[in-house]
Amino acid sequence: MPQYLKSAPTKTFADTAQRDVAERVHAIIDDIRQDGDVAVRRYAEQFDNWSPESYRLSDEEVERIMGTLDAQVIADIEFVQAQVRRFAQAQRDSLTDIEIETLPGVRLGQKHVPVRAAGAYIPGGKYPLTASAHMTIITAKVAGVPRVVACTPPIRGEIPAATIAAMKLAGADEIYVLGGVQAVAAMAVGTDTIAPVNLIAGPGNAYVAEAKRQLFGEVGIDLFAGPTEILIVADESADPFFTAVDLLSQAEHGPESPAVLVTTSRALGEQVIDWIERLLPNLPTRDYAEPAWRDWGQVIVADDLDEAYRIADEFAFEHVQIFTANPREALTRMHDYGALFLGEDTCVSYGDKVIGTNHVLPTLGAARYTGGLWVGKYLRTVTYQEITDDASSAKLGEICGRAARVEFFEGHARSGDARAWRHTGKTFGWIDDAHAVEASAR
Repeated sequence: MPQYLKSAPTKTFADTAQRDVAERVHAIIDDIRQDGDVAVRRYAEQFDNWSPESYRLSDEEVERIMGTLDAQVIADIEFVQAQVRRFAQAQRDSLTDIEIETLPGVRLGQKHVPVRAAGAYIPGGKYPLTASAHMTIITAKVAGVPRVVACTPPIRGEIPAATIAAMKLAGADEIYVLGGVQAVAAMAVGTDTIAPVNLIAGPGNAYVAEAKRQLFGEVGIDLFAGPTEILIVADESADPFFTAVDLLSQAEHGPESPAVLVTTSRALGEQVIDWIERLLPNLPTRDYAEPAWRDWGQVIVADDLDEAYRIADEFAFEHVQIFTANPREALTRMHDYGALFLGEDTCVSYGDKVIGTNHVLPTLGAARYTGGLWVGKYLRTVTYQEITDDASSAKLGEICGRAARVEFFEGHARSGDARAWRHTGKTFGWIDDAHAVEASAR
């Protein structure tokens, strides 16, 4: 029976429904549908005080902006992007086209075809998430998407140079300094200057998330994003200092980001709580991390690792770190999570920033039914069929006729009948009647 050293509510998908946000987003999207670029500019001025001559950066402007950065910044971006690109390419290589023959002359095939255009939203706000450019743009390009549109907002009236560099080096075809609902809506519905895309990916605030929710169906999206989540499963071998540091590393994402420890050691749980209380006062991002830990942080003591893994699966959190004597056992013991980080040398921050796996991951329990963003999200798995054997076509035609009539689909049945009649000469009353009508007309 689990014991709670610190308890808190657990967020669900239903908690994301905010009527005022939904209504405001709906109004903005409608305005952009009707007024296009005029509405985009109106909202960019209203929300970001941003009204350049063009929101799209030219190649010359991008080069000039990149030139303001220290060479080490560029080198680090290139290193991280190489890791992301390598893993994305391995994912793409694992997806092969297939063709099989199920009956003589009956060939069924499957192809993985990239969408024609994708939109990448890279957040700005208090924290410019440069790494999101790697995750959304590189992955799309490795998938083979020919046109990738990337948008990021200005930050306090300035162009975020490192983010622009990341977008360019990742391979974005069009770069816009444009944020919020207006950016997402413009990419989705299109304007005179921004052609619409087929799929939009990338995290954002509540308004960006709501815009993606409302536009889903008209365009594809990666997933519905909620507050960042972290859960650590730990036994008595775990280091309480590292555990506390890593919990706070994700709590700083926002005041509603839950950080949860599930441990088999009561002593460890108490030490982690003590370390967090000691670390928080001097954390520069305390304004976010402190309310996140206060309102949403939990420390749960489980009877054993079996119970700990079961509890962790019930949370189905975005990020799960395993601080146990044998961390790799979680690969078979756990089922519902966005991404696993095995061992104390593998932190969520590596996944967020440098290691190469994608950091756009499911939250709010969505890990029960989906994984995170990956190269396959930008691909459409399509099928094709071909029959070149008369006997197989006739056989399928007869079975199709019978199966369709069970469902009262006479038109479907007749498509099958016609093939069986062509190849076998078998009599079907409706075909005879149709030919009789044709003959009488002549």
